[in-house]
Amino acid sequence: MQQKQILRRALPTVAAELDSSLHPVLRRLYLGRGVQHADELQRHAAALLPFNLLKGIDTAAVLLIEALVQQQRIVIVGDFDADGATSTAVLMSGLKAFGFKYLEYMVPNRFEYGYGLTPELAEIVVAQGAELIITVDNGISAIEGVALAKKAGVKVLVTDHHLPGAELPQADAIVNPNQPGCTFPSKALAGVGVAFYLLLALRATLREQGYFQQQGLTEPNVAELLDLVALGTVADVVPLDTNNRILVHQGLMRIRAGKCRPGIQALIDVANRTAVKLTAADFGFALGPRLNAAGRLDDMALGISCLLAPSIGLARQYAAELDALNAERRNIEQSMQQEAQAFLSQLSFDGSELPECLCLYRADWHQGVIGILAGRIKEQFNRPTIAFAQGDNGELKGSARSIPGLHMRDLLEEIASQYPGLIKKFGGHAMAAGLTIAEERLDTFKVALSFTAKKYLTPEQLTAVIMSDGELERDCFELDFAQLLQNAGPWGQAFPEPVFDGEFKLLSQKMLADRHLKMLLQGPGGKLVDAIWFNADNKAWPNVNIQQVRLAYQLDINEYREQQNLQLIVRHMDAVS
Repeated sequence: MQQKQILRRALPTVAAELDSSLHPVLRRLYLGRGVQHADELQRHAAALLPFNLLKGIDTAAVLLIEALVQQQRIVIVGDFDADGATSTAVLMSGLKAFGFKYLEYMVPNRFEYGYGLTPELAEIVVAQGAELIITVDNGISAIEGVALAKKAGVKVLVTDHHLPGAELPQADAIVNPNQPGCTFPSKALAGVGVAFYLLLALRATLREQGYFQQQGLTEPNVAELLDLVALGTVADVVPLDTNNRILVHQGLMRIRAGKCRPGIQALIDVANRTAVKLTAADFGFALGPRLNAAGRLDDMALGISCLLAPSIGLARQYAAELDALNAERRNIEQSMQQEAQAFLSQLSFDGSELPECLCLYRADWHQGVIGILAGRIKEQFNRPTIAFAQGDNGELKGSARSIPGLHMRDLLEEIASQYPGLIKKFGGHAMAAGLTIAEERLDTFKVALSFTAKKYLTPEQLTAVIMSDGELERDCFELDFAQLLQNAGPWGQAFPEPVFDGEFKLLSQKMLADRHLKMLLQGPGGKLVDAIWFNADNKAWPNVNIQQVRLAYQLDINEYREQQNLQLIVRHMDAVS
C-alpha cells in the first residue's frame, strides 16, 4: 500500500473577481480550483457555450434535416459504456421528438466486435438498410468502418469527443470538440454532451427555416434530455469545466424536481438513493456503475432499454437486471483485485521496486472488468496501470488508467510509433485508454512501456498525494455548512469535492463489518463529531494507543431513519505523537 502525504492546495496570488458575499471557505475552494471570475460559477442554461462554435455542426444539422424531410432510415451506433448509452438514448429520444420515424440503434458487443464502428459492424448496419449512420461517443478513429459504409452509399455523421489520430474518417460530417480546427472552448465535452449540442443545432436550424410553424409542430424541449446528459457526463469522468458543470447542474435540478425519465428514476430507486437529494457523486458511484455493468458483462442494449423505458414499471424491471449484473461485476472485480494485489505484494516482498507503470495480466480475467481493476490498482499504488485480458485470435485486450502528469493516450501513441506493430489498436484520453496487442508480444510490450514511461514520471509524481483545502473552523462543523458545500457543486473530475485536514482527538473507535472504522472525534473548540473511514486497514486499526490523529476528510450528511447527522468521511489518517 502506498504511503500518502497531505498537501494543501496553493491559492493564486492574482486578484479574483468573485462575489464578495461568498462564504470565505467557498471562496477558498473556488480559488483552489482555478476559478477567477464569477462567470465561471454560472449554472443557468443560458450560460452554456453556443453550439455554433462546434466545427462541422452546421453541416451535421443540414444532413439531419435532409434525413428528416426524406424520412431516411437512421442507425445510431453507440458505445458500450454509460456515456455511449446515454448518448444513444439522447439521440433516440431527441430525434423522435423532432419527427424522425425510422430510428434504430446498435451498440457493439464488447466481446464480439470491440469498440466503435468497426468494418464488421458497418457491414451489419449497411445490410440492415441504413441510409444514415450516426456514431455517438465513437467514430473519430473509425477510418475503415466509415469508408466501408460510404462505399456502400450510406451517409455517415460522426459525433465523438475522443482525441483524433493523424487521420480523420471521411464522414459526411464530424462533430467533435477535439478535432483539428474546432474552436469550441470546452474540449472536455462528453459524448453525450456532443449529442445534446447536435440537437440544439438541429432545433435552431429548423426554427430559422420556419419548419415547426409550417408543419404545425411544437418545438421539442431538448432540456428534457438533460437528466441523461448529466448522468453520462459524470459517469464518463470528463473534467467538470464551467460548461460541463452547467449541464450537470441543470440535469440534477430536473431530477430533484421530479422531472426525470422513468429509466433514471428506476436506477435511483434500485441504488437506494433519493431523487430530491441526488448529487453528482451519485451519478458516478451509484447510477453509472449499474448502467456500465450491462456493457461490461452482457450487452449495453439492456442499459439503453432501461433509459428509454416508457413506464416506471418496465424501467424497474430493467433496473433490477442491471443491479444484479452490477453485483456480479463487483464479485468478479474483487476476485481479480485480490489476485493483482497478491502479485504486486509478492514483488515488494521480494525486494523489487514497483515499476513506474504497472502492467498486469491473467488468462482468466474478465475483459469487461479490467478497466475497473486498472483504476483500483492505480489508486492503491499510485502508478499508471494497464490490465490485460484475453481477447480472440491470440490477442490481448488492455485497459489503461493513468495518474496526473502522464497522458496515457500520448504514451501509447509514442510506443506505437517507436515500436511499429507492437500495438495493434489504441485510443482514449489522458487518464484512460484502451489497446490491443498480440499475446505473444506481452513481454516486449512491458519492456517498451517501462522504458517509455520512465521518461515522463518523476519520484514526486509517484508519491500518492491527497490535496487538502485546509483546515475548518469550529462553526463549519454544522449541517448547514455541509449542505452549503454540497450545493456549491456540482463537484467531480478536475473540480474535486472539498477535502479538509486537521488534528483531532480520537475519543472512540470500533471496526464495522471488519472493514470500516467508526470513530468519535473532538475537533476545533472541543466540537464532537462522528467520523467513518471506509475500507480502513483492519490490521492497523482500531488502535487504543492512539489518541491524537491528523485527518484528511470530507464533510458528509449522514441520514438514518429520517434523522440527519454531520459526519466526516475520512480519506486518510495518521497518528500524531
